[in-house]
Amino acid sequence: MRIRAIAESDLDELQALARETGVGFTSLPDNREFLAEKIELAVTAFEQRSPSDRRNYFFVLEDEASGELAGCCAIEGQVGREVPFYHYRLGTLAHSSVQLDLHRTIDTLFLSSDHTGDAEVASLFLRPQYRGEDRRHQRNGALLSMMRWLFIAEFRDQFPDKVLAEMRGVFDERGKSPFWECLGSHFFPLDFDEADRLTGLGQKSFIGELMPKFPIYTPFLSDEARACIGQVHRDTRPALAMLKKEGLRWEGFIDIFDGGPTVEAYIDDIRAVRKSRRCRVEVHAGSEPPVARPRWLAASTDMAAFRAAWVAGGPNEDDTITLSAQEAQRLDVVAGDALRVLDTEETP
Repeated sequence: MRIRAIAESDLDELQALARETGVGFTSLPDNREFLAEKIELAVTAFEQRSPSDRRNYFFVLEDEASGELAGCCAIEGQVGREVPFYHYRLGTLAHSSVQLDLHRTIDTLFLSSDHTGDAEVASLFLRPQYRGEDRRHQRNGALLSMMRWLFIAEFRDQFPDKVLAEMRGVFDERGKSPFWECLGSHFFPLDFDEADRLTGLGQKSFIGELMPKFPIYTPFLSDEARACIGQVHRDTRPALAMLKKEGLRWEGFIDIFDGGPTVEAYIDDIRAVRKSRRCRVEVHAGSEPPVARPRWLAASTDMAAFRAAWVAGGPNEDDTITLSAQEAQRLDVVAGDALRVLDTEETP
């Protein structure tokens, strides 16, 4: 398995992935024209021909044996510059009565664009058949999630100070969002799927136009809706756990549709960004037996031909890493090239 930059020839496979993502996966709608434009923007970004506020780096996880795309992920260089980027910010209002000797604090939701200009890690999806604990599929999700930090670390000057990730919120057994049913549905003359589809297509102006500008008192929401605030979809829990391990935290921002949390961090504080390092490649002439659980993640340093994969061992004291011929081919590197590597099991 390897990560690579997306190519124009991946359109059919990417659309197949989009059809499998399910409800609430806003950033990858099943719209061929939109996906083709997304690929075109990504190719331009990888070739460093696009301005900073248009850089959307999109990656795919490729099964070398079958050539099938097993998953995808992305990094948005800056959000909110061209299209408004909205959240609810969870706040508190205090009310006091001297006459009654009462003091009350009430949770509120404020419509916010506080993350404008931040980077975003997004669109992480792994096909169900590539999940699980068997040896062939274990750690595919970690590869998809963590390689983005190596990319950001290697090309640090292309990114702002902060990064965020929007987590998919809670849906019931019918595929309905209790948060949306209680709140958003009263302000948008659309069902959730249509509002979600428009947002995924970048058509977000209606949010600022139709949502109330005043704070929303959460006690007015149903118990089911309040229980969704800051909670994630069951399929999103592993992704959230990996992000938390890297140092991203929930600071009170939630998705305006499903109430899922937005986690964030300063890029230079992220564990993988701090701990990754460059090393020089050597290639072992013979074949080496694969290890059951490789702990080193390696990524190439060529943006246009970016590759990432697990490798069996790490660098020595001289910052030289020895790869098998198969590993070197997978990463598209030769002796003397540079790699950025990370010991994924090193303590923070």
